[in-house]
Amino acid sequence: MTTTMLDSVTMFRRDLKHAMRFPMMTVSGIGTAVIFLLLFVGVFGDALGADFLPAGAGRYIDYVTPGIILMAAGTGTAATAIKINQDMTEGIISRLRTMSIARMSVLTGQVIGSLIRTLLSVILVVLVALALGFRPSATPVEYLAALGVFAMLTFALTWLAVSFGLATKTVAGANSLSLILQFLPLISSAFLPTGSMPAGVAWFAEHQPYTPIIETLRGLLMGSGIGDAAWWSIGWCVVLAGAGFLWARYLYDRPRKG
Repeated sequence: MTTTMLDSVTMFRRDLKHAMRFPMMTVSGIGTAVIFLLLFVGVFGDALGADFLPAGAGRYIDYVTPGIILMAAGTGTAATAIKINQDMTEGIISRLRTMSIARMSVLTGQVIGSLIRTLLSVILVVLVALALGFRPSATPVEYLAALGVFAMLTFALTWLAVSFGLATKTVAGANSLSLILQFLPLISSAFLPTGSMPAGVAWFAEHQPYTPIIETLRGLLMGSGIGDAAWWSIGWCVVLAGAGFLWARYLYDRPRKG
């Protein structure tokens, strides 16, 4: 266990150096979430808030910001999927396999690096939201719980991104798969209540993973009701993280063809 931890730290340091050498991949992930925040608050906010939010829901920026925060977790996955794919296609991982290091530490180091970068990047998103007028009413305990929810989702999505990078043969393919995680919040309760959507779309929005996680984060930050959304959030994060980890482990151990 100690060897695995030390090797994972070494791989994390390698990931950090790569992030510093190619900062635009990190910046693009942050920029996407910020652009959506500016777009929906600055351009569509008045119309959407007036026409679609139920009475008593408050201001649109307070409604939409929790969804944008979680979108930042998804936009950060593209860099992870791309870097893993580059390591596979350029033969780096093949060379690491021949070295005396814990096998899974190669992937674990990437996951730790991505998790830390995403947690730091969301600070910028929150700062922009505060500058635009976002005013959460959470207590210190609720802030910590909200951070825990965000960290759980980021951890789960990062393992899925690692799997995408291992499953595809090109950088373009890895990036394309990661778009699923980036834009799935668009069909959720992130921007509009699901009740305002057409029946089929509303059913999907209500039952996809992002919606209960968004409702949990929104409830923690804004003091609205959470109900059973918290338990669904935990369950979805566990399922997604477990599926991503097992898939990544299978792909990593499988001999690569072509």
